[in-house]
Amino acid sequence: MARAYHDEEWGVPVHDDRVLYEFILLEGVQAGLSWSTVLKRRENYRKAFDGFDPTKIAEYNEARIEGLVHDASIIRNRRKIVSHVNNARAFLRVQEEHGSFDEYLWAYVDHKPVMNEFISWEEVPSKTELSTRIAKDLKSLGFSFVGPTIVYAYMQSVGMVNDHLIGCFRWREIKERYGG
Repeated sequence: MARAYHDEEWGVPVHDDRVLYEFILLEGVQAGLSWSTVLKRRENYRKAFDGFDPTKIAEYNEARIEGLVHDASIIRNRRKIVSHVNNARAFLRVQEEHGSFDEYLWAYVDHKPVMNEFISWEEVPSKTELSTRIAKDLKSLGFSFVGPTIVYAYMQSVGMVNDHLIGCFRWREIKERYGG
């Protein structure tokens, strides 16, 4: 599962707003947990959270949240579940103001991925000045569970930064297709 995620999804630029919301939700879930724990439950989250549709999630009321808190197929952390609902509402406000979340987000990197050239995992940062700035901006817009480390992981997952190691076949593919 993790191998397929790495080989097929991680680090590939995403411009679909629904997928961008999906990864905000999943990265928020991942806080304090391993990514493999989240990946194992990804389809459960898809079912529990209406296919990651922020319009539907923004409408969740306390009864729906309470139901999710008791759903054993997902991680039952009330703060995170409430965060998913609040983030959906903030996400929709950003879409309304900017035309799309994609337009808002990718403007931070001039609409193309940052092509890092790391040789070892020890070189890959857990956060950067840019992830810190984006986290601060997202928080000011009403998002939560979006600290600099979570935002950097988000930037990696949606391909805003190419943090595949240069010896990885994906690094070259992404560079050739998206980074020139």
